[in-house]
Amino acid sequence: MNADDLGSPRELTGLQRRRALYQPELPPCLQGPRVRVEFGDSTTSIDPKCADIVAQAFPHTFGQKLVHFLEPWTTVPDAHVIEEHPPIRVGVLFSGRQSPGGHNVIWGAYAALKAQNPHNVLLGFVGGTEGLFAKKTLEITDDVLSSYKNQGGFDLLGRTVDQIRTTEQVNAAISTCCDLSLDGLIIIGGVTSNSDAAQLAETFTKHNCKTKVIGVPVTLSGDLKNQFVETTVGFDTVCKVNSQLIGNVCLDAVSAGKYYYFVRLMGGKASHVAFECALQSHPNMVILGEEVALSKLTLMEITNKICDGVEARAAQGKYHGVLLIPEGLIESIPEMYALIQEINNLHSNNVPEDDIPSQLSPWAAAMFKFLPPFISRELVLHQESDNSAQLSQIDTEQLLAHLVEAEMNKRTKEGSYKGRKFSSVCHFFGCQARGSLPSNFDCNYAYVLGHICVQIIATGLNGYMATVTNLKDATNKWRCAAVPITAMMSVRRHLRGPGAVPIGRPVIHPSPIDLKAESYAVLREKASSFLLDDFYRTPGGIQFEGPGTDTKPITLTIEGQDYLGDIEILQDYLDKVRNILKPGCSREILKAAISSMASVNDVLKVMSAPIHAELPLYHFN
Repeated sequence: MNADDLGSPRELTGLQRRRALYQPELPPCLQGPRVRVEFGDSTTSIDPKCADIVAQAFPHTFGQKLVHFLEPWTTVPDAHVIEEHPPIRVGVLFSGRQSPGGHNVIWGAYAALKAQNPHNVLLGFVGGTEGLFAKKTLEITDDVLSSYKNQGGFDLLGRTVDQIRTTEQVNAAISTCCDLSLDGLIIIGGVTSNSDAAQLAETFTKHNCKTKVIGVPVTLSGDLKNQFVETTVGFDTVCKVNSQLIGNVCLDAVSAGKYYYFVRLMGGKASHVAFECALQSHPNMVILGEEVALSKLTLMEITNKICDGVEARAAQGKYHGVLLIPEGLIESIPEMYALIQEINNLHSNNVPEDDIPSQLSPWAAAMFKFLPPFISRELVLHQESDNSAQLSQIDTEQLLAHLVEAEMNKRTKEGSYKGRKFSSVCHFFGCQARGSLPSNFDCNYAYVLGHICVQIIATGLNGYMATVTNLKDATNKWRCAAVPITAMMSVRRHLRGPGAVPIGRPVIHPSPIDLKAESYAVLREKASSFLLDDFYRTPGGIQFEGPGTDTKPITLTIEGQDYLGDIEILQDYLDKVRNILKPGCSREILKAAISSMASVNDVLKVMSAPIHAELPLYHFN
């Protein structure tokens, strides 16, 4: 599709037309043009030890207050109510990989803008960040949106470089926003895009640019996840589509009874997609990058563990199986990570791809030579826009299948394995899911986030991300908020332990799987059953109507986090304590309160200290 075709009316199928009629739900706090806001406490960094560094890098936007949007019936003494809405102009762009539901963010923002003032204008930047730099816009109207509501893809506006980082790029963005007299700029994307949004907001404030920059958590990988962001738009849909495909593969495997399927799943550095799909489809094995990194498993140790699983199944007369591999696994393996870092450094020094092998260190060169040629070629491909390796282009599933086959042949020759010859089939499930029709959950979630963006702009906030918590419950119980993006930023530590030194610039880092979470415990508990029993599940296609339409990610429902709700509970308790301890209360009550608060303070200090203990390794047996 040419850039000129972006935003053109689509020819919709019957199902697409029916989906376009679906009206997403809104929680009560977003219904109607009135904006009711409660300003909470000032925020800090997600890693308190990095707070000073983040504050230095973002002197104008660090430490801003957490903002809650209130239901009409909520009684809050210091609530701000905004009823007058002069006309405003807002820009919006896609930045990052396509993720199902992205179009609904634009629809939600458009609907909220028109509800506040029919003269409001929403301009979409055609071609993502490059469209922003070139001032290439498309005015969003009812007609433009009509064939993109509840649809997959990013083809309403498209995307390109996905980067607003260099001085030239930032200056171009400032020029565009000033020339177009934008009151707000909505950036739809993942960790990298929202990190850039934070920097852009800081720069806009510094240069007295009136445009308020707002970030929206939209990424299929689900790795923009923290206290404030429970999941991202698109993650639910991608996992459901992939789980359907995996379930089909599982049935094919057990039907043929002679192949091992190595399935790599798109999802970036973290393993959230593979993790969720494992819970939904019950494959025989899943290799999580977080487990590998924690236990520092080498490539051959991973290979041997898979082979041990193959032998265990062969002992039961089973010569088939399904193994899930996250896209980012390759970077979690210590020796592969070191090799990739060395290659990245050479790329950063503008060394041509063909010359990289000859400039590797002796150790890295030996590792590079050990790898199959197809992997070697893929490792030297040019970097992504965030200067990382092109993980989607590295066939980790084929590498593991190759190594497992070699090891099984070796065990056969040695006589330790007496089963049938090992045979594998490899798949990469990547783009198949990211253009899918979004689930009802993603449609609702994205539409709500679009509304929140407009509320944030109306409140005059800059450098915030639109967020929703309590997502596990019905839409009418969702809690909508605006969170300073700097509150989600940190600086990587060069070493582990007390002597760790922060290095690099503050950014939002991809959130790994929490190996202490209840959802991970569920997977560990079922690991042996998954390995030895063909306990496969076939979820089928996404359900848009009838039973199954309201299903949400298993990890989301198990973990059941509601950070903003917990803050409200804490605030309620603090208010009760203040009420009890008014001047004039008895000395006994005062002493009891001091003693209790001292104990609480000591406990929180201990809990806030860095934890260096390592978690046990996830085993196949």
